[in-house]
Amino acid sequence: MLVKIGIISNLYPPVARGGAEQIAHRVAHELHVRGHEVFVISTQKEWSLIPRITESHVERIYRFRPYNVYHPLNDYRHSFLVRGAWHLIDMYGKHPARAVGAVLDQERPDVVVTHNLKGIGMQSVAAIRARRIRHVHTLHDVQLAIPSGLLIYGEEQQPMNASRIQQWYETSMKRLVGSPDVVVSPSKFLADFYAARGFFPHSRTEVIPNPAPSIQAPVRGTRRPGPLRLLFAGQLETHKGIKFLLESLNALPMPFELHIAGEGTLTTYVEEWARRDARVIYHGFCSLGNLVRLFSICDAVIVPSLCYENSPTVIYEAFQAGVPVVATNIGGVGELVHDRVNGYLFAPGDRAQLIDAFYRLEKDVDGFWQRAEEIRASVGGRSLSEYVAKLETLMRP
Repeated sequence: MLVKIGIISNLYPPVARGGAEQIAHRVAHELHVRGHEVFVISTQKEWSLIPRITESHVERIYRFRPYNVYHPLNDYRHSFLVRGAWHLIDMYGKHPARAVGAVLDQERPDVVVTHNLKGIGMQSVAAIRARRIRHVHTLHDVQLAIPSGLLIYGEEQQPMNASRIQQWYETSMKRLVGSPDVVVSPSKFLADFYAARGFFPHSRTEVIPNPAPSIQAPVRGTRRPGPLRLLFAGQLETHKGIKFLLESLNALPMPFELHIAGEGTLTTYVEEWARRDARVIYHGFCSLGNLVRLFSICDAVIVPSLCYENSPTVIYEAFQAGVPVVATNIGGVGELVHDRVNGYLFAPGDRAQLIDAFYRLEKDVDGFWQRAEEIRASVGGRSLSEYVAKLETLMRP
């Protein structure tokens, strides 16, 4: 049965930062391929309080700038107090409900699929609910319970995460988001995280792993001689573990070559480290094509996150290229990486375990290259087509 689908996401390419908006984009296109009519509501950085169609590809894209003190892509520029004010407006400001509601009245969709809503305004949910449109919400991180969207390992009971303000925020967000008809979680970890906090009490919750990215990776050939070649690809932020990784590798006595791809607030830090240390090569931001080329020469991808992760896209990309992953066993990562099968896991922030994982990798590096096709099979059954087929069943009343 073909339906008209509205997709709401705080960010949507090319206005993007992470994997959530890329998934929203890919899902929109696959729904169109299957014959559904699709439109998108998202934000733009330029001021525009009224949603207007800014792009029309296979989907019509309505963008507006929610009435707030800054756009979510600029959050790092502002102080704690300013960000606090931003969260209050994002939660209770009425402008998003009017803006989103106007588009919903015009388009009259059969179902609305929401992704990250922080930044487009939580009152958007009220606009969906008031029109009694079937609502499918897709989880991507912990931001409905933790304002920053980041929960650092070892800081779970820190004052900021256990204060009365935090409790008030969590209680308020439960009420604002309510119980969508269906909640889709990419990992059991994230589904359990919200269930334990009493979110979505009347929703049907389904765990559906994120669709694997569509990349054309060459067949993995024979390993070139030389040192252990490692790749970090992601945001250059402390919570992503890039400083922890560099400091850990600095104490590693074996020869290695670390390739770093990405940008962030620690870009200058990484650039200066690479200038001092010839073993570290910084590539800056890399397109997917360039990332695939790095996959083809590296022995493993490193995901040393210090924050609770949901279902990191880079792990899917590495597996599709037949490359093992050495990763922190945190959040949903352990649902993807299996020790000695498609990589190695280590405890968050445990330098000794990370170094031990590198030694084990060095011993079995040729074996991993030979098992490249087995590693590719790690993402079997997680194609975009299969993901959207499951989503279609959940969109039906």
